[in-house]
Amino acid sequence: MNERQAGPLGQVSDFDIRMLRVFKAVVECGGFTAAEDTLGISRSAISLHMNDLERRLGLRLCQRGRGGFSLTEEGRQVFDAGLTLLASLETFRTEVNGLHHTLRGELNIGISDSLVSMPELHITNSLSELKTQGPAVRINIAMEVADSVIRGVSDGRLHVGVVPQVSLPTSLSVKELYDETSQLYCADTHPLYSEKSGMKMDELMAYDAVVPNYPLSESGRNANAFLKDSASAADREGAAFLILTGQYIGYLPNHLAAPWVSAGRLKAISPERYFYQTAFVTVTRRDRRPHRVLEAFLSLLGKRS
Repeated sequence: MNERQAGPLGQVSDFDIRMLRVFKAVVECGGFTAAEDTLGISRSAISLHMNDLERRLGLRLCQRGRGGFSLTEEGRQVFDAGLTLLASLETFRTEVNGLHHTLRGELNIGISDSLVSMPELHITNSLSELKTQGPAVRINIAMEVADSVIRGVSDGRLHVGVVPQVSLPTSLSVKELYDETSQLYCADTHPLYSEKSGMKMDELMAYDAVVPNYPLSESGRNANAFLKDSASAADREGAAFLILTGQYIGYLPNHLAAPWVSAGRLKAISPERYFYQTAFVTVTRRDRRPHRVLEAFLSLLGKRS
């Protein structure tokens, strides 16, 4: 064999890598016969692979015969280079496989106001589990009014939003999260604070009320329709501010009102009669691109809903 006939090595094929693995096993075992068990192939097959590799490289890699097995100088250099190549391939395989188990990237989530006090901590707990699954994940939360969250999801600024299920565009995919109960409240300085249950609707209509100008469910619109519209609020916290003045009555989510109720600052008016529920949902774009962090978060939420 003319050892110098082959030109520079071009692309490395799968067959080249297989031959290098055979060569590596032969060197580490100290010969063809000793490598049979390691490779699971016959000595003659090993010899064929070695001959093919030497022809492919145009180099004599080893001496074999009665004097035993030994590497040539060029064989030692090819062996070292082969170890580097095979180690790089293993590193590549490990890192790519790791992508299936390690979450990386960002989650941009928009949440409409005043949901952090919900007793059903679906969002909080799911974000916690997401961070546990992917310590490198960056979570960006935008607390905005529902309309702004919906626009953010629609234009791609946000990956996912949590909003009331009210007048949602058909371009968004919707999944139920939980229901929120709202009751009619007054402050401890309001005349109705000392009244007993059983207030009639026509009696309540005599009192100034704060009426939301943010989107409401049908039951929310019906509940607010009979109130004396004397003030408005763009969000639930704004309504709480006005109710706490003692000058207005108005509806608040129970979880938002709970701290002031416990402190004796707020009281629900005839709670068995004046209440409504609002369904909260997650919204994502129907035509969204695959996003592993988002899908992981939605899966975690789905387990809790």
